Amino acid sequence: MSRVVSGFTGAIGNTPTIYLRTLSEKVGSHIFGKAEFQNPGGSVKDRAALGLIQDAEHKGLIRPGGTVVEGTAGNTGIGLAHVCRSKGYKCVIYMPDTQSQEKIDLLRMLGADVRPVPAVPYENPKNYNHQARDYAASLDNTIWTNQFDNTANAHIHYTTTGPEIWEQAQGDLDGFICSTGTGGTLAGVGKCLKEKSKGKIQLWLADPPGSVLTSYISTGGNLIERTGSSITEGIGQGRITDNLATIIDQVDGAFTVSDSDTIAMVYELLDSEGLYLGASSALNVVAAVELARKLGKGSKVATILCDGAYRYQSRLFSKAWIKSKSLDTAIPSHLEKYAILD
Repeated sequence: MSRVVSGFTGAIGNTPTIYLRTLSEKVGSHIFGKAEFQNPGGSVKDRAALGLIQDAEHKGLIRPGGTVVEGTAGNTGIGLAHVCRSKGYKCVIYMPDTQSQEKIDLLRMLGADVRPVPAVPYENPKNYNHQARDYAASLDNTIWTNQFDNTANAHIHYTTTGPEIWEQAQGDLDGFICSTGTGGTLAGVGKCLKEKSKGKIQLWLADPPGSVLTSYISTGGNLIERTGSSITEGIGQGRITDNLATIIDQVDGAFTVSDSDTIAMVYELLDSEGLYLGASSALNVVAAVELARKLGKGSKVATILCDGAYRYQSRLFSKAWIKSKSLDTAIPSHLEKYAILD
């Protein structure tokens, strides 16, 4: 008899790894994407959400009927809201008011108490992460999951996502690359793949504009002041999180991917691979292609397909929004037919 699971918490993980055939043929290598958009909450952050809550339960930090609080750009909150509904916890989400309306609406539909706040740097005490921390500290039977610096985040990727990629690729990979927000995915998957391959698999980081991590890695550890911004949501950093710190000395290199290349890949993936993916997924694929070129013909590179584009469709497929970001020339002319929203 096949295993039967009940509720959301038993169904996270074991997403397939997709072979990106058209892009692979173009570059003469093999590009694979871990289809994390197929998790129940629709993103890679479902894993972190489950891992963070399970860790708190194991440590006795939350009891039945308790409250889970997090500061998140969206997807971790969505994962937490799903898990909280399954387990009977209340869920409070602080998030930057720059995030897409689709994410905010979904969180509220899932029963979360959503509190958008002005987007300010991490150093500012009004940063959404600090507001979440302070609110959780004011209540009984309440946890702040602290996704950026709680290494239970990286650990669940080490025990689930990494082994799945290794098994699905049959251990035959030359490189793994993905972007980071909390750093949990890169850290957990990277640690697993480095160990299982005895250091053979190269680990690279993909960065959006405005993040300091490419510079940090390329200079051997100089942390510059963060400047600029990106159209991507939930990725890029101005510091080394505790999750990222667990793997940073094993990262082999980093690429910064321009917003124009990311937008172009959103449309190319839809047209050539039939995949309707968000900007962070597209950025990861751009970086995977670049890494495959760097590693040479025939190389095998895997990345993370973080979430679907439906959470961003009012932006990514709006000609007006893309033009407002000075990216109207980023869409290849033969793919403009997909930008159907005014």
